[in-house]
Amino acid sequence: MTLPSGTRLGPYEILSALGAGGMGEVYKARDGRLDRFVAIKVLPAHVAADRGRRERFEREARTVARVNHPHICALHDIGREDTEQGGVDFLVMEYLEGGTLADRLSKGALPPDQVLRYALQIADALDKAHGQGVVHRDLKPANIALTKAGVKLLDFGLAKWRGAEGEAVLSPISSLPTEAQSLTVEGTILGTLQYMAPEQLEGKEADARTDLFALGAVVHEMATGRKAFSGGSQASLIAAILTAEPAPLSSLQSLTPRALDHVVMRCFPKDPGDRWQTAHDVMLELQWIIEERHRPATLEPRATSGKTREPLAWSVAGVCLLAAVATLAVTYWHRSPPAGDVGRFQISPPEKTRFASMPGSFSFSPDGRRLAFIADTEGTTHIWVRPLDSLAARMLPGTEGAATPFWSPDSRFIGFSAEGKLKKVEASGGPSQTVCERNGFGGTWSLEGVIVFQSEGVLYRVSADGGVATPVTTLDASRQEQYQGWPQFLPDGRHFLYFSSSARGEDNGIYLGSLDSKGAARLAVAADSSAAYSPSGHLVFLRGGTLMAQPFDTRRLEVTGEAVAVAEQVGFNPGAARGGFSISENSVLAYRSSYTPETELVWFNRAGTRLGSVGAPGQYGNPALSPDEKRVAMDRVDPKTRARDIWLLDLSRGTPSRFSFAPSGNQQPLWAPDGSQIAFLSNREDQVGVYLRPSSGAGHEEALFKSPNGKDLLDWSPNGRFILFLDNNPKTNWDLWLLPMEGDRNAIPLLQTQFQEFDGQFSPDGHWIAYSSSESGRWEVYVQSFPLSGAKWQISTGGGFEPRWKRDGTELFYLTLEGKLMAVEVKGGSSRFEAGVARPLFPIHTTEFAVDRNHYAVAADGQRFLVNSVEEAASVPITVVLNWTAELRR
Repeated sequence: MTLPSGTRLGPYEILSALGAGGMGEVYKARDGRLDRFVAIKVLPAHVAADRGRRERFEREARTVARVNHPHICALHDIGREDTEQGGVDFLVMEYLEGGTLADRLSKGALPPDQVLRYALQIADALDKAHGQGVVHRDLKPANIALTKAGVKLLDFGLAKWRGAEGEAVLSPISSLPTEAQSLTVEGTILGTLQYMAPEQLEGKEADARTDLFALGAVVHEMATGRKAFSGGSQASLIAAILTAEPAPLSSLQSLTPRALDHVVMRCFPKDPGDRWQTAHDVMLELQWIIEERHRPATLEPRATSGKTREPLAWSVAGVCLLAAVATLAVTYWHRSPPAGDVGRFQISPPEKTRFASMPGSFSFSPDGRRLAFIADTEGTTHIWVRPLDSLAARMLPGTEGAATPFWSPDSRFIGFSAEGKLKKVEASGGPSQTVCERNGFGGTWSLEGVIVFQSEGVLYRVSADGGVATPVTTLDASRQEQYQGWPQFLPDGRHFLYFSSSARGEDNGIYLGSLDSKGAARLAVAADSSAAYSPSGHLVFLRGGTLMAQPFDTRRLEVTGEAVAVAEQVGFNPGAARGGFSISENSVLAYRSSYTPETELVWFNRAGTRLGSVGAPGQYGNPALSPDEKRVAMDRVDPKTRARDIWLLDLSRGTPSRFSFAPSGNQQPLWAPDGSQIAFLSNREDQVGVYLRPSSGAGHEEALFKSPNGKDLLDWSPNGRFILFLDNNPKTNWDLWLLPMEGDRNAIPLLQTQFQEFDGQFSPDGHWIAYSSSESGRWEVYVQSFPLSGAKWQISTGGGFEPRWKRDGTELFYLTLEGKLMAVEVKGGSSRFEAGVARPLFPIHTTEFAVDRNHYAVAADGQRFLVNSVEEAASVPITVVLNWTAELRR
């Protein structure tokens, strides 16, 4: 029977059909008396037509209705109504929004903490139902709804109730529609088989222990993403349930707590007498596991041998200091450091070089003997290696353009990214070797020869001997995850730490990943930066500019005590979430103090000659010239409150004025073509929005567009009709989108691919768009027509990003991956485009490229460039601390 919308069943008005559910049709309806939504289940005719069965059904329905529990879908009412379709018998149930556990499991296993929470809630609900004499008998993922409040057990359609007289009766109560299962034999759906206990298959009496068998199967599937029992046919599946044992959870999903293995496997004995006997027992076990996982532990001092010596006195004379450092370093490798013996010294960049300001620019070898770092010489970066028992560093040839170095576990090789590829080189020197044709960004190298690195916002794995890289993680849409980076292997060589950035700041932190699963990851600790694992048993990370160490259990894969401070004012790159520190396996620590405290807006000519600065130094970002070139809009960070706002700077007078005043972060200003308005980004109430305000500062802000995804504002079309912006989609990563400035202003995708797109810019005539893309395995600059026609031209050849047009459209500028400004002559009309050969202009020294989307602006004549320049900060020395873990014991 199908009921049309508007049909009334007593006080209930049918709104829409929800689908078939178990033994009848289910509808969404409105309760006119209590003004609430409910779910209406219409009973099938074969039940309603038999008076005896209907009366018995009503009696049992009222019994189940008395099972009131927050994790059981409530049964509100039962009734009968005469309609045009005839007599209708129906149930009225709680209306639930959200999908089922089966829907969620189609995406893979659940995180361990979520498995435990849901398992506890299901066991608690079963305990309540069993106490009222109700056995579910059809517990499966499709009968478990996931709501904001947790799980809700659905569909007691096969529930068995034993009344006071001992009469066993079947109740055709079914609360919500359940999905068809995957196993089919000759067209017959056998949805319940995978969760049936042996006694059910043999036609024996079922009781509470039957539900516990099904509970074990459900929890097993939640933890592993696989069904506990499987078979290619009905007969083989039944045989598996009757004779086979499921694989232990930990053998399929290594992050699973071992104690949960015990709980689940004790649900599966073939003899009900050997299983858990009550759901209450299971509930208590699960509660204990959860409490143990979250029980805080104190930081216990580690036992050490040897006598405590007085702190070393360092001479202030430069030559004596270096000699003392070398002597201490040599001595350090040949003894076990006493508990109180902590030494400190600083390493400066080699003569005529600068330390790279990019994130992850230095790394200690695992044995603590050598420090690899990136240094810049006249705009070209190389890897340098400094032995700690030497006074000099050595440049490694063949590492031009290198970034983000990391070591092999035997301290023999250094991995790095350069020329849009992942490479390696021997630390003692020699030719570099390509590991894979994919641009990497920060890596970690396991004892088994596996490298995990960041590319296109997620993590990839590849053999250290070379090969094709494959994804090892995916972005988690439920957390609005934006990117993952800076992995580090844990001692088992299978699990690794990595930093996860989310549009919801509260979800940022260090997460645990595994080579064995792409499933949902587990948060290890909330942090502002990437983390490193110390063999002392600590995670080391940044929180608010302070380097912290927190005890970490590598067996349970969780923190076990309070975090303690190690060093203050350590450098931090908020855009890339990379802390300026590195540790070795033998208690050597290196870190740099905050190395981008201030920038300066500086004019340069095409030869790189400094022409003058604008305004006082400050913490600036994303400079944007007004169309008349009289003002520049920019981000500015308040050094005290760390709040980011939009400021305007008068170029003739050098006077700044604040433009945005919202309490949340405001950034990335964008001028309207006529200069009358400024659009900017602001993160408010977990929504990243595009806002608009008159450039005069008068009037109120107008919200143009909001969504939870991360965004970057890029450009405003010359005719004023579109704002071009980046949207970070969990599935396709960064894409180019258009926000129409007319009509309903619904954003529309412009360029959405499996690769990442960045830096879109309209040509002055509006016929072309220049942008950067990762489609070749490294960032390159491309041009396409607007609107897109499919034809495109590659502008850069050795890597490039951040393109900018000259005002007359005859030239296109961009930055190389090493930070050198390039110029390309172009010819474009409404239907054709030509590009010349790129010519280098000069290297720019600016903020880390991962922080801002805009590091320079081009004057209308193409002869001057306003650069957000970093001058002195990149030369802040590296501080080395020998035996740093001794301070944790004090």
